[in-house]
Amino acid sequence: MKERDVCEVTCVDIEKTGRVRQELSKTSHILEVAKLFKALSDETRMKIAYALTLEDELCVCDVAHIVGATTATASHHLRHLKGLGLAKYRKEGKLVYYSLDDDHVKQLIHIAFEHQEEVAERQ
Repeated sequence: MKERDVCEVTCVDIEKTGRVRQELSKTSHILEVAKLFKALSDETRMKIAYALTLEDELCVCDVAHIVGATTATASHHLRHLKGLGLAKYRKEGKLVYYSLDDDHVKQLIHIAFEHQEEVAERQ
């Protein structure tokens, strides 16, 4: 028999759901946070972001070599991460170096990897 993962009756906790809905309505950042996770849902961008947690900064050529992509592809992904406020860059001569924008981004990535390791251990 298949386990049912849906409520079999409708029973809404009005007080609890009201509190949560009110808190959700107070924040204007839901869409931006969703975009952040969407950006990290791409395997190449996740590799790039994780690589940038391991090194403080990497030039576009290094990133391309690490993820096995062209510099144009790496640059495209890095620009996307920058556009969402996850990464920043600096130019030194003819080279462009990228780094993660701040420690919050690093923490998010590390927490996600720790979580996945725990999930893998439970299986």
